[in-house]
Amino acid sequence: MIKLIHGPKGEGKTKELIQTANANAGGAKGLSVFITDTKRYMYDLSRGVRFIDATDWNIAGEDALCGFIKGIAASDSDYEYVYVDGIARICGKEIADLAGIFYMLDKISADNNIVITITCSCANEELPDFAKKYL
Repeated sequence: MIKLIHGPKGEGKTKELIQTANANAGGAKGLSVFITDTKRYMYDLSRGVRFIDATDWNIAGEDALCGFIKGIAASDSDYEYVYVDGIARICGKEIADLAGIFYMLDKISADNNIVITITCSCANEELPDFAKKYL
């Protein structure tokens, strides 16, 4: 399952994502990972959530991010939650151009029983049709 948190910049999407990650960490049966492109939120997360700064791993582009998440799923079948803060920013594309990665993440999620929660900065009217089913 993919969940999408969206809204204009400064609306509190990252804060909501962190709160969700921390709340789920307490009752999770499996592992959780939080992927973003800054170290700014590292200390806001519970110790039960693995923090990954995408820039430390040179993740640039949707293929690299998708491959990285596939590697996480392949490395340990105990992952239950993956949180991606700012998918468009990490991929270096506009949200309208990310249909391919949403399709692949949906497949990864279904095949590995992982809940993937994603944030993106865009208003309701800018949200592409392919992404609306994840609201």
